[in-house]
Amino acid sequence: MTSDTPSPEVPIYPGLSAVADRYDAFIIDLWGVMHDGLQAYPAAVDALRRLREAGKKSVVLSNAPRRAAVIAERNAEIGIPPELPDHLLSSGEDAWQHLKTRPDAWYRALGSRCYHLGPARDHGMREGLDDIRFVEALGEADFILNTGILNDHDQVETYRAFLDEGLARKLPMICANPDLIVMRGEAMEICAGALALDYEQKGGNVRWHGKPHPEVYRSCFALLKGIDPTRIAAIGDSLRTDVAGAQASGIGSIFIAGGIHGEELGVDKDGAIDREAYAHFMAAAEWKPSAVLPYMRW
Repeated sequence: MTSDTPSPEVPIYPGLSAVADRYDAFIIDLWGVMHDGLQAYPAAVDALRRLREAGKKSVVLSNAPRRAAVIAERNAEIGIPPELPDHLLSSGEDAWQHLKTRPDAWYRALGSRCYHLGPARDHGMREGLDDIRFVEALGEADFILNTGILNDHDQVETYRAFLDEGLARKLPMICANPDLIVMRGEAMEICAGALALDYEQKGGNVRWHGKPHPEVYRSCFALLKGIDPTRIAAIGDSLRTDVAGAQASGIGSIFIAGGIHGEELGVDKDGAIDREAYAHFMAAAEWKPSAVLPYMRW
């Protein structure tokens, strides 16, 4: 490390065992931490199992625009046993529940005609919403349900005409996945959050579900049945969602350096981190975690 390199402000630990005793429960991100979209990380599954053996509680909290039961089924297919986390929540489940129950004035004012922007794999979000009519043309809609891009390599500009039309018609947008980007295998792609952020920055009315918004953490606390928030830590690979959400909710945070920022931080397959890149990264970070691991591993 050169003399003009900032000193790291947040300690790096080799694995979760080094910090597990500080906490009684963990709120754990899914994509980039437990799996890469295609298969589970064996070391992460082992770490979750060891947490269970150590008597720690866990909630897997995913910014995925799908119902929780669908995510649990997919997790099992790619190698995450459904019995390992004590609970599973998703941003999609949160959005669906709000659409179903209309619990506040914002939702009650939406109307009944919805344009769903998202791929076919997210169509389960439509099931059970009997009071909503899903329309095929934006011009017929009262609001937009945004669950993500239609094709893997799309960018925000791919949807410029769509977003501009929604803005012109002043259509509210529900964002069922606040993530901006995600790793699918070795490729990076944008998420619903990237479209929603652009929409909001241009004056659109967006209702966000999932991390980093505090409501979803309150739901986690209820599942964890009275565990003191000072004894809870979030584990995730996004400063903007996992770390920021943890800070806003008054809990600790453990940042996984080898996730979406792995290339930027020079994390190799053994877990070594480029210390100079890491120091600059943390110096510039708006949200700083309590601790850093290279990967989710024990």
